[in-house]
Amino acid sequence: MEALKDARKQDCVINADWVWVADVDEFLNIHVGDHTIPALIEACGNPQTISLTFQFFANDDVETYIDKSVIEQFTRSHNPDLWCGEAAIEVKSLVRHDFPLQYYGAHRPFFKGKLPGKQRPSWTDGSGRAVPHRFLDAANPRRIRKFPAAGARAFATLNHYALRSLDSYLVKNDRGDVNRENRAFDDTYWRERNDPAWEDISIMRYAADLKQEIANLCKDKVIANLHKTSVKAHIAKRDELLKQPEYQAMQTQLRAASKLPPQEEAMLLDLGLIELDAAQ
Repeated sequence: MEALKDARKQDCVINADWVWVADVDEFLNIHVGDHTIPALIEACGNPQTISLTFQFFANDDVETYIDKSVIEQFTRSHNPDLWCGEAAIEVKSLVRHDFPLQYYGAHRPFFKGKLPGKQRPSWTDGSGRAVPHRFLDAANPRRIRKFPAAGARAFATLNHYALRSLDSYLVKNDRGDVNRENRAFDDTYWRERNDPAWEDISIMRYAADLKQEIANLCKDKVIANLHKTSVKAHIAKRDELLKQPEYQAMQTQLRAASKLPPQEEAMLLDLGLIELDAAQ
């Protein structure tokens, strides 16, 4: 959050036509035109902000970390319009240079307070529809960062690979959360994101170009060596963690965890459609 506060003062941000705020495990998957950001902007009618809805991709029993793009390894997710017990799903936002910015949030920008209606920014979802008024105003004590996902992905989706391999998840757990101190990525976090009910391979349209761009980058020996060093460090951290009883127990627990999200499992139990032992 401190970096986002500082970013708005940086020349590269001040002089940018558009600013995209997202994490390194989140990838734009644009469904229109030539599948580029300009095509998305045109499809949405060139608004001042486009907020794109998450789709969480499951681990789907991938255990071992390998040096391969995540979009090729993880192709299953929850129903795109429903996540756990929620019909409203979080977003990340693409922001035009003339947005009346107060500050950048991790999920959406916030505009200056008490703007007259006509001066409020034009703002769409990933289908080019105006975002809900309540979202636009952030009329919520927690500064609302989600809205209903149904119908919001006609032009683009935000693929979120929060789990990846079991190896990588253990390393992620050790690292912790950059925004919330002492947050644990426990069984609940895993289960809420490890719903493999839906197959979505649409992002594979980028796979060939991605491989070529990675190959181009790795022609630079410094970049290639840094990449190899990072891969080795990731594997070494995994090996170090798995020497510890608590991480051995976590690995066993996650392997055995139900692939039903906790909210869905509770509903099915309440309806008598599954037995407790089967759910576990």
